Amino acid sequence: MSTSRAEALHLTGERTVPGIAEENYWFRRHEAAYHALLPWCAGAVVLEAGCGEGYGAGLIASTAKAVLALDYDQPTTEHVARRYPQVWTVRGNLVRLPLRDGAADVITNFQVIEHLWDQGAFLAECLRVLRPGGRLLVTTPNRITFTPDSDTPLNPFHTRELSADELDSLLREAGFAVELMHGLHHGPGVRELDARYGGSIIDAQLEVVMGHLPGQAPWPPELLADVAAIRAADFEIHGERVDESLDLVAVAVRP
Repeated sequence: MSTSRAEALHLTGERTVPGIAEENYWFRRHEAAYHALLPWCAGAVVLEAGCGEGYGAGLIASTAKAVLALDYDQPTTEHVARRYPQVWTVRGNLVRLPLRDGAADVITNFQVIEHLWDQGAFLAECLRVLRPGGRLLVTTPNRITFTPDSDTPLNPFHTRELSADELDSLLREAGFAVELMHGLHHGPGVRELDARYGGSIIDAQLEVVMGHLPGQAPWPPELLADVAAIRAADFEIHGERVDESLDLVAVAVRP
């Protein structure tokens, strides 16, 4: 990422962006879900509800008929408009979507629902905005593996994390039919890194991030090189051992 681009979008530790070696594991992990769910967006009018940096909306625009990228943060939407001119951008509240009934074929909500205070209200809005037969695509950290042994998220940016059963129930209670509930896992290449770094490449990164302040000791060169080399294809998404997955990947249909 260029200096001007980094300055244009303030890094909080929660907004994942491309082009930063230290962020690459998380970026590629999120990108993998976009690639897996891209076929549902082909030829569709898509609302990216909580677009973040915008790389996902830009990727979806490569196959969708039209993409509207929505976020509550004004600097974020201004950045997306500049960086991804192929998508429409709007600032808005996820529990009051600025679209008419039945306006969207697909709504994508990737790594966002765990941040919302009123998840039910958001899903009700999605049901309203989707046309009959339209799909809601959701990814979110798996509570069972992300915050084990606690119902209270350790991440201060999260309000409520979900297990697969909890996400399934939440979607059905909102009126959706759940078409797919899969999980994201480390593929062979990342599992090799897990073994190389004492069982967890995630923990190895967290030790560096939590143990050093910006401007102090840099990342170990070998670890940084290994993290920077990870690609979206190094993750697997499937329906086996969903409770052991890192992230949940769901497709829900408006009847």
